[in-house]
Amino acid sequence: MFSEFFINRPIFAAVISIVIVLIGIISIPLLPVEKTPDITPPTISVSAVYPGANAQTVADTLATPIEEAINGVENMLYMSSSSSNDGRMQLTVTFEVGTDPDIATILVQNRVSSALGRLPEEAIRLGITTQKQSTNITLVACLISPDGRYDETFMSNYANLRMVNELSRVPGVGNIEVFGSKNFSMRLWLDPNKLKARDLTTNDVVAAVQTQNIQVTGGQLGSMPSP
Repeated sequence: MFSEFFINRPIFAAVISIVIVLIGIISIPLLPVEKTPDITPPTISVSAVYPGANAQTVADTLATPIEEAINGVENMLYMSSSSSNDGRMQLTVTFEVGTDPDIATILVQNRVSSALGRLPEEAIRLGITTQKQSTNITLVACLISPDGRYDETFMSNYANLRMVNELSRVPGVGNIEVFGSKNFSMRLWLDPNKLKARDLTTNDVVAAVQTQNIQVTGGQLGSMPSP
């Protein structure tokens, strides 16, 4: 019955259809549409460096104290850590779905701060980084030297100087990691016999190197002396 009514009056049916479409278009931005909920648990990353230490030493002196301090933080599901022979420690703390990553970062940072007294001084001096980080990899980029003119150390240093900071400022990028990073550095090999003969320790050598690794201000010419 209703179908025959609109079939016999096509203009009336068309007007009603247009009105319904216009009402729908006007109502779309006014509807309380909920955003898609998060289904991936948020993760917080804690990283530290202990120069000269192997994986076992890093696990005992860095990973264990930090894990004991973070364990039991609010809304935490689990955590996993990895230690490498280059002195690096990476700890990932996974929280329940729906946890605010910013609040979780603050909670983890507070726990890490409580463990600083149990960590090696060298690791504390280099800094312990706590940041929110997604476990999903968005992009993997490879740097190569087609003619072989540049080695891996040069390419790694170029990526750290020219690419990491630029890509970090891209909206939505949380963290950038250079795999197999090989920064320019100087390694000192100590002779134990000569150290013993001069009644020196490795800490004495490190202190001497640190005193020579200081940027001293040269002052100014033609100006009044500093008080």
